[in-house]
Formats: sequence, C-alpha cells, structure tokens
Amino acid sequence: MKTIHTTIGSFEAKTHLSGLIDNVQKGHEYIITKRGKPVAKLVPYVDPSDGMDTAEIMEEFHKLRNSVKGRVNIKEYIAHGRK
Repeated sequence: MKTIHTTIGSFEAKTHLSGLIDNVQKGHEYIITKRGKPVAKLVPYVDPSDGMDTAEIMEEFHKLRNSVKGRVNIKEYIAHGRK
C-alpha cells in the first residue's frame, strides 16, 4: 500500500480530526505543523506484539538458509527475476 503524506496546520487538524483518523486508517499520513514548522506526525498505529522478535526472525532465516541445497549463484536468481 502506498503511503500518502499530507501537511496540515494544527488548527485544521484539530477541526477535522475525525476525518483525518478515517484517512489514516486508509493509509494516509499527516505532518501536523504549527506556524509552518512540523511538530507532529499522524500515522497508523502498529502493535509491536504483532511482529516477530529478533530470535524468531533469525530462526526463520536459518531455516531458509538450510533449505537451500548446494551452491547458489545469486546472479542467476537476479537474471531469472528479470524475465
């Protein structure tokens, strides 16, 4: 999903907060300014417990690495991906 950044003044953000929140749920991000200077960013909430921790990522990496048999030629994979 492509993120859309929009700059908005603090008064306008306060006035239209409900609509901004609806747009944030759709992937928009807002930079909130005060007197023309950025002071805050309104972005979608991401629950840190939804992701994998470092140990899980490393375990998955090792599983993937061990699943590859023999020598791997990266240039062949790149060339294949370009087809």
